[in-house]
Amino acid sequence: MSDSASPESENLNYRIRREASGAWSRLRGLWRERRWFRALGYAFVAFVLLIVGVWFFVARDLPSADKLLDYQPPLPTIVRGIDGQIVYSYARERRVQLRFVDFPKQLTDAFLSAEDKTFWTHGGVDYPGLAGAVVDYVSKMGSGQRAKGGSTITQQVAKNILIGNEYSIGRKLKEMILARRIESTLTKQQILELYLNEIPLGRQSFGVQAAARAYFGKDVGDLTLNQAAFLAILPKAPETYGRAKNVDAAINRRNYVLDQMEKNGWASADAVAQAKAEPLGLIPRRVETYDSSLGYFVEEVRRQLIQKYGEKAEQGPNSVYAGGLWVRTSVDPELQKAAQDSLRAGLLRYHGGMGFRGPIDHINVDPDKWQTQLITLNKSITYQDWRVGVVIERSGSSARIGFPDGKSGPLVSLPDSLRAGDVIAAAPVGGDTYAVKIIPEVSGGMLVESPTNGRILAMQGGFDSGLASFNRATQALRQPGSTIKPFVYATALDVGMTPATMVLDGTFCVYQGTAGQKCFRNFGGEGGSGNHTMRWGLEQSRNLMTVRLANDSGMENVTKTFARVGIGKYQNYLSFALGAGETTVMQMVNAYSALANNGVQYPSSVIDYVQDRNGKVIFRADNRRCDRCNMTQWDGKPMPRFEPRGKQVLDPRTAYQVVHMLEGVITRGTAVVLRDLNMPLFGKTGTTSGPTNVWFVGGSQKYVAGVYLGYDQPRSLGGYAQGGRVAAPIFKQFVQTTRPRWSDLPFVAPEGIRMVRIDRVTGKRVFGAEPGTDPKAGVIWEAFKPDTEPTRTTRADDLAKQRDALFAAIARGKQARQQHEAGASGSAETRDFAEEQGGVY
Repeated sequence: MSDSASPESENLNYRIRREASGAWSRLRGLWRERRWFRALGYAFVAFVLLIVGVWFFVARDLPSADKLLDYQPPLPTIVRGIDGQIVYSYARERRVQLRFVDFPKQLTDAFLSAEDKTFWTHGGVDYPGLAGAVVDYVSKMGSGQRAKGGSTITQQVAKNILIGNEYSIGRKLKEMILARRIESTLTKQQILELYLNEIPLGRQSFGVQAAARAYFGKDVGDLTLNQAAFLAILPKAPETYGRAKNVDAAINRRNYVLDQMEKNGWASADAVAQAKAEPLGLIPRRVETYDSSLGYFVEEVRRQLIQKYGEKAEQGPNSVYAGGLWVRTSVDPELQKAAQDSLRAGLLRYHGGMGFRGPIDHINVDPDKWQTQLITLNKSITYQDWRVGVVIERSGSSARIGFPDGKSGPLVSLPDSLRAGDVIAAAPVGGDTYAVKIIPEVSGGMLVESPTNGRILAMQGGFDSGLASFNRATQALRQPGSTIKPFVYATALDVGMTPATMVLDGTFCVYQGTAGQKCFRNFGGEGGSGNHTMRWGLEQSRNLMTVRLANDSGMENVTKTFARVGIGKYQNYLSFALGAGETTVMQMVNAYSALANNGVQYPSSVIDYVQDRNGKVIFRADNRRCDRCNMTQWDGKPMPRFEPRGKQVLDPRTAYQVVHMLEGVITRGTAVVLRDLNMPLFGKTGTTSGPTNVWFVGGSQKYVAGVYLGYDQPRSLGGYAQGGRVAAPIFKQFVQTTRPRWSDLPFVAPEGIRMVRIDRVTGKRVFGAEPGTDPKAGVIWEAFKPDTEPTRTTRADDLAKQRDALFAAIARGKQARQQHEAGASGSAETRDFAEEQGGVY
């Protein structure tokens, strides 16, 4: 082949250059000679620049329509109780997510008739409707009025979910571009499903199901044609058509939608006529109501969920107010109601005739804005028929009170200190007249737990959660007083003592360096009463015996026991053996649960498990695995079993011995007020110095409960206040209210416990006599570990005396060593027990 070009190829190139040159010449001629051609050229350039400009300024940063394929709308968190029933929801908006097949056809037809009758045929933009919207926009420019939308349902989906509700031409252009993209990404059914689930329809409702509940108290499947047509008018003005003053406008718009449905062939003339004849039938605006007794419990659940997953959507996909979580909790509504009522009754009983001690709150009341001020304060109460209101005015012996709903009325039974601006509780006494009601100034907390799994069944953190969310059952740090003593005795049992060991109830002093000698006293400043059994010391809550046991057992061992059962971490000061440290009701109840469960303790929990919006479990309180539990076919091996979840924090024999002694606290000790319940119970009262706190903690092997009373700013409750007089009756009312839920079975002793008959006073073994039924019978059954029970020989008595002498020698040695280390402290002043941490009895 020749390297030079062929003649034919040269001729072709020549002809192309000649024709191109000729075409260009003709175009230049047309440009110079023809005005229409130049106008057409300018229009083309302008169109290209417009496309480039629209892309650069409008379309360049638009979100992808593919996001809608995985779109997760914000959904509320639903809370269920121990029986699986819904008990609460955390929601700032009403939202319910449905699938397209869940929407009734007459409902979708109503919305299409009102908003976009060509939805099934257009490609995302309705150009004739858009042209009408442009004309309307131009005609209203400068008038301050908003032009009609002209948006298709697809455009509204783009606006509601992807770009927002800005009123501008730019937003409309973005809508159009995104609508085209959406139509190429989603099916018509998917688009309509997004729209009907997300459209704002007033009354804090998003989506048709939430709106159906808000306006008619129905589900979408139960709506009549009239009601479906009403919901379809709401997108135009969701906060207008639902108001009573605009009922005529709402009916006119509803009838228009019905006419369109008939015109489109989606409803018969008879059905439309019947629907037009019906009233709107709207129910009053209402707030979701739940059992008010659950307030403190669900607030504790909310706090824990926010700590785990965040509060808002920006904080994660499983946030409390947007993640659509399903939360199974351990709350037992029956026990919760009983706990609330029992604690309230105890608070009111203690407050008694103390009279008005001050308002709930105080505001600088504005005569024209008091309702807004009161609503903003967000205070409420759900006790009997009481209501929270604000004193609008006070003049001499007359006053008026106003409530959050705007109503007001005369106020009677006025305390002298009451003044305008005081926020108080009041109840109707006839007509529109109200009387002042006194909320106890003293407060407290109560908690109920299942010792076999750690699930918290009830929790009451004060008089009413509507007054304040501070939960005194979980958040208030208080001195536990004598309720901590069982764990001192448990330590003593672990180091070799027994419930029958004789302990001196006598003066006990320790040297504390330059602070001098500190001496302990029993309750009420009593001195000692001689030698007694450990059992008697715990039943009668003797401080001197307890502190002596702590000293002889080693205070470092006692504080280790406190830490092991979760009460708290304290320094090795003897004052902590009497409850001078701080802890919570929840921690004390959990520690007592370990006693009731033979030393096995489970972490306290209010949440059993959490599922995300798709049903996947993302948290379990019981996170044990069972890999062989889901086998499709038996492998012939033994049935798989879960490993024990609880932690053995106490010797099971020690735990039972303590419980057995604490049963005596009920039958003949400081909680004898509970004896007439006639059921197996154990427990311990507590009263801190002042007294500033009164306690009771106890229960059975099925339920353990704890309760305390005290002022939020600790001060004396008065000399009358003791755990057995004030706190134990609250527990008693709780048990009486829930009596069928409790078991009459006795406490089950673990392996290794020997029950021996002893003399209750001397602790010596008894032969030839049986324990009596009288609570103060001389002979009782006592629980011993193997080889620790008293024997019949006299030699055993001698050994016991030698052991007691040895303990006494050890105690004297410790005191001598402390005195030697204190140097000159031997001449220091001897004082009554008054530790820096606070004296406790």
